[in-house]
Amino acid sequence: MKRWIRAVSLMAVAWVISSPGQAELTIRITQGTEAALPIVVLPLAWTGQGQGTPPPEDVAAIIRSDLARSGRFRPLIEWPETPSTVDQVRYPVWRATGADSLVLGQVRPAAGGQYEVDVQLLDVFQGTRLERYTNLVGADELRDVAHYYSDLIYQRLTGEPGLFDSQIAYITQQQEADGPRYALMVADSDGERPKRALRSYAPIMSPAWSPDGNRLAYVTFEADRAEVYVQDLAGQRQVISSFPGINGAPVWSPDGRRLALTLSKDGNPEIYLVDVSTRQLRRLTQNSAIDTEPAWLPDGSGLVFTSDRGGSPQLYQMPVRGGVAERLTFDGEYNAGATVSPDGRKIAMVHRTNGDYRIAVLDRDTRLLTVLTRGRLDESPSFAPNGSMILYAAKSGGVDVLEAVSVDGGFRQQLQLDQGQVREPAWSPLRKR
Repeated sequence: MKRWIRAVSLMAVAWVISSPGQAELTIRITQGTEAALPIVVLPLAWTGQGQGTPPPEDVAAIIRSDLARSGRFRPLIEWPETPSTVDQVRYPVWRATGADSLVLGQVRPAAGGQYEVDVQLLDVFQGTRLERYTNLVGADELRDVAHYYSDLIYQRLTGEPGLFDSQIAYITQQQEADGPRYALMVADSDGERPKRALRSYAPIMSPAWSPDGNRLAYVTFEADRAEVYVQDLAGQRQVISSFPGINGAPVWSPDGRRLALTLSKDGNPEIYLVDVSTRQLRRLTQNSAIDTEPAWLPDGSGLVFTSDRGGSPQLYQMPVRGGVAERLTFDGEYNAGATVSPDGRKIAMVHRTNGDYRIAVLDRDTRLLTVLTRGRLDESPSFAPNGSMILYAAKSGGVDVLEAVSVDGGFRQQLQLDQGQVREPAWSPLRKR
């Protein structure tokens, strides 16, 4: 189990690359929910026979998979017919399937090798069209537009923002002949298109996304000590913090201008704020205890962090301007590693219960703590960009995997690497479109 304070020092060599990674994540739904909405996503008809190259991606299959792994939808896989336009739809036939909604459409060839992706969302029982989405994209953008349409469909039918047009960062470890290799990976939210942002002989940890989704902060030990870096997805990176002692747990402010992080440069682990552009540093906590693992409130007004000032690791909250720290957790002898939901209403954490480390959620209004997971060594929780799910690291059969659970605990899935170990996930914000 990862300690809530880390002090590891290994000799390393690292380099920045942007080539695709070899290891891929496979998603398996391990627990569904009976409340999932039945929906049909039909194949999109290709209208360009003899006029162009068929699309290299199955947009409808991506949308179908997205909706299924949200836990909110149950895509039906048997269809009485496959219309591609609204005038071809016989609503009584589709009502008999039990589907609430129907997604259909076409992909048409366009100039310059592009594709026009036309998707329509229908209400089966009302017999009406709810939405129509049309975009002109290149071949390499088909997966992106599929995730984007999934978000639009999700929001139209649930009234909540989607989560699919986003990315996940995670750390992999693979054993090679001369020792372990660590990599910082970035993939689509469904684990597809993995790319390697950093490869190292030494551990990498604590990846954190910037609010615009274009940069990652992380900790690396490649210089025989802990250092905090900021790296954009194009590969450019810069050292942000390289003080003696601990440089750890970076997390971005909501405006993307500062990082909160843990430093022990003055002898004791404390929470500091650093301006990413100017490197101006400000110490936030002033306590003889260990203060670490900061997490910003979404409005930027304060931070939640882990401290043992009460005798055991617990969560505290402090205004960003400084002041008195308020204790938030009292249930259990260990609550650490907080992350705050995008709407600010919930705090996910690692909670120890009967010797097991599990992911729990604290409701900030009621202060009710709910344990969501069932593992023995669950850690590193990260909220989906819409707050509906939590991605975290776990053990399965002695292998490090990623798992996700809905915030009500009713839906679960597992993401396992096809080779090597995977840990420390971080879910990005939604892409800006």
